[in-house]
Amino acid sequence: MSQEKDSFYIYNFLKEKNLLSHREEYWWPNAGSFEVVVGAILTQNTTWKNVEKSLQELDGFLQLDSFLTLDEDTLKGKIKSSGFFNQKALRLLQLAKNIKNDFGSFKVFQSKVSREWLLKQKGIGKESADSILCYACFRDEMVVDSYTKRLLKTFDIEFKTYDEYKIFLEDSLRQNFKNGEMGLVFARFHGMIVEYNKLKPLK
Repeated sequence: MSQEKDSFYIYNFLKEKNLLSHREEYWWPNAGSFEVVVGAILTQNTTWKNVEKSLQELDGFLQLDSFLTLDEDTLKGKIKSSGFFNQKALRLLQLAKNIKNDFGSFKVFQSKVSREWLLKQKGIGKESADSILCYACFRDEMVVDSYTKRLLKTFDIEFKTYDEYKIFLEDSLRQNFKNGEMGLVFARFHGMIVEYNKLKPLK
């Protein structure tokens, strides 16, 4: 791997394309809310367009306490468009209950939750955990997804594990944004990767 092809190089390559001018500061819709937690689970194995339909159906129930008033069957009906709705409904309700039981409120969850706690929750893997930490909790965590791996492959950069990708993406940016807000940098970097793929689909 040539020296210039570090994550800072790729970040600037994407930044020059002005990919986020139409999006919110943190890219993910309604960042910093419980809605992000719901969306991070719903988006597994489906498209964001399908998730948006589910989120519209859940309007009025996208805060922790209101979400907990939903019964399982009602939730299944509202998230049907996201696929695997039986499984996702069970996991979302259990996750919401665990957040309430362990943290008391979503605000406390945002400030106190750890990556380890999230990874212990049924249905949450590393990508979903990092999405929740980055976009719901504004933590300094980079998200790695299939778009990320496809983009890096075009730069002849490939790794075997999620953690190796994550370390590669974070290290160079941390070195070059020493006084920056890393959570926002990582959020926008991931957002640019996704938007670039929409603009120029990568194989």
